[in-house]
Amino acid sequence: MNKHMKKLVALLFLALFCTGLAGVAGCQPGQKSAYAEPADYVDARLVEANTAFAFELFHALQEETPGENIFISPASVSLALAMTYNGAAGETAAAMEEVLHFQNMNIEDVNKAFADLRTILENPDPKVELAIANSLWARQGVEFYDDFLQRNREYFGAEVATLDFDSPNAADTINRWVEQQTKGKIEDLIEPPIHPLTVLFLLNAIYFQADWAEPFNPELTREVPFPLPDGSHKEHPLMFREGEFQYLDGDGFQAVALPYGKNERINMYIFLPDPGQTLQDFYEQLTAAEWNTWLEAFRKTEGRVGLPRFKFEYEASLNDVLKDLGMEIAFDDTAADFSAMRPTPPRLFIADVKHKAFVEVDEKGTEAAAATSVEIRAESAPMDWFSMTVDRPFFFSIVDNKTGSILFMGSVTDPMQQSEL
Repeated sequence: MNKHMKKLVALLFLALFCTGLAGVAGCQPGQKSAYAEPADYVDARLVEANTAFAFELFHALQEETPGENIFISPASVSLALAMTYNGAAGETAAAMEEVLHFQNMNIEDVNKAFADLRTILENPDPKVELAIANSLWARQGVEFYDDFLQRNREYFGAEVATLDFDSPNAADTINRWVEQQTKGKIEDLIEPPIHPLTVLFLLNAIYFQADWAEPFNPELTREVPFPLPDGSHKEHPLMFREGEFQYLDGDGFQAVALPYGKNERINMYIFLPDPGQTLQDFYEQLTAAEWNTWLEAFRKTEGRVGLPRFKFEYEASLNDVLKDLGMEIAFDDTAADFSAMRPTPPRLFIADVKHKAFVEVDEKGTEAAAATSVEIRAESAPMDWFSMTVDRPFFFSIVDNKTGSILFMGSVTDPMQQSEL
């Protein structure tokens, strides 16, 4: 496992803050937890697992909606599912292990690796705001095993609250928590009314805000034609900057890394297919193994970058893609086994995995947020000079270069597209 791959999943799970929930001992709302000493390293098996799952999830979503903007936080999805995995047993646990690529780790290894990852990610950069919060919301009157709850508290920094799900305000209470953790960028994650058989929500919320290490000069921003999926072109503002960049001239694409903050640990990697190539051509190369090779090949090169300003929101139910990846049993109300959560019967199963994300990129930097809910129900080579103008559909990701964690990834086919949550 090389250093870049070890950088590739860590932003997956930053349980940085104790996000105190009403009625839960140990943390008050808004109070940060005491930071632990950073671990020396993250288990390479977890890095590999999270990276593989991230690309499989992205490919499955882009195949569902070809030609549309995509933006997800693999970090948020993986963390929410990893917390859920702590309550799985039997064939359900085995299916989740396969989809999340945990086969070479036992549950103690997985949880310990997450805990180590969390300590490393608590302070990525003095000029980067990075906050991840995890929580479990249980139906009032439904008891869960202390061991299941404690593992999520200890290893994932999750707080646990009980709530009257039959109250008309129950969904609003959970949604306010999500909005608070994402600074208002993610709203209405939980749709009211809550289903009468829902017994638990496992939630992750992530917020990221950072300025570029070297900002773009707004005076250099100009309108450039950008091709749209229907074949037409539309004028759109592109930001330009010249200087020294980490750059890769790949097979059928160009790529550049744009660092954030003071220590430049977190970067946005932008991959632009060559003229005559499409995003689909690029996707055929986009695998965890190739990603590792590419990151090793970036070299400092003088050049010019033109990047569009863009801002959009993305929302998806992940049920179908997770079933297709091999986790179907976890959604089966007649076969799922979450007996490590609480006594059965009744049988518990995943009713919905919902994901929402937001991103805005401008001359100053990037703001991004995402949230994931898991709803549990009961049964009834470098060049001397380059020029890279991102004036056509492109793929991008935001990566923590210390741990190799993919925090966000997406593709832009229409920078003017404004999807509604």
